Amino acid sequence: MFRLDDLDLRYEPFPIGIIRPAMDEQVYAGLLDAFPPIELFQDYAYMGKRGAKLTLSEKEDPRGFHRFVRSQPRWREFTEYVKSDDFIFGVLELLHRHHVDLGIRRISPARRAWKRARAVASGRLATAVPRLASRFEFSALPANGGYLPPHTDAPSKVVTLVLSMVRPGEWNPVLGGGTDVNRPKSTRHAYNHMNELADFEDMEIVHTYDFQPNQLLMFVKTFNSWHSVRPIRGTPADPLRRTLTINIERVG
Repeated sequence: MFRLDDLDLRYEPFPIGIIRPAMDEQVYAGLLDAFPPIELFQDYAYMGKRGAKLTLSEKEDPRGFHRFVRSQPRWREFTEYVKSDDFIFGVLELLHRHHVDLGIRRISPARRAWKRARAVASGRLATAVPRLASRFEFSALPANGGYLPPHTDAPSKVVTLVLSMVRPGEWNPVLGGGTDVNRPKSTRHAYNHMNELADFEDMEIVHTYDFQPNQLLMFVKTFNSWHSVRPIRGTPADPLRRTLTINIERVG
């Protein structure tokens, strides 16, 4: 579904890039038509999380998430695509072609079982055979103050992909909503593998990816993959900043 070969990647301060357009216009429009109603989303404020964000997540609300996805043929197909090994290792192979080698190779289930059996026999099970999986969530930031504080993502994550979900002309870039690539002002924030949150004043902006329709932002989780969305400067009447966030992560 995604045009992965069109990645425009930068390497500092961490590997991050953009694909635009991310997918065929008709496919994109179909997913937009089937985007879930906001009534199904949970609010970060009620979840005790920092940020002003609404989410329908496989992690936070698996029952509601799967109920919605099962009811929508387009999202069922998208789920199969995103959770496939072809997608997961297609992303890793793409990064490898751009000189970002994460050291994870695709192997057959039989070889994985063999390697795991050897690991068990030698007492190395915990670190022997990394297994990857992917999941995604529907997200929305309110136009009147929606934001995400500076963070580096959870340690289990390997690669994150964020697909914008707005129609052409729907989002006014004057409102903001772009994704900032950050660099800490103080060395005390230089190493953040465990994803401690920071404040906006702790960061300098290295680059901003404007929020535009049909674009896919892709970045690698590192100890310094600081990114954020500063408070959006709109009104309640303005459209939501809708996105789809895909996480490739280590499991098991």
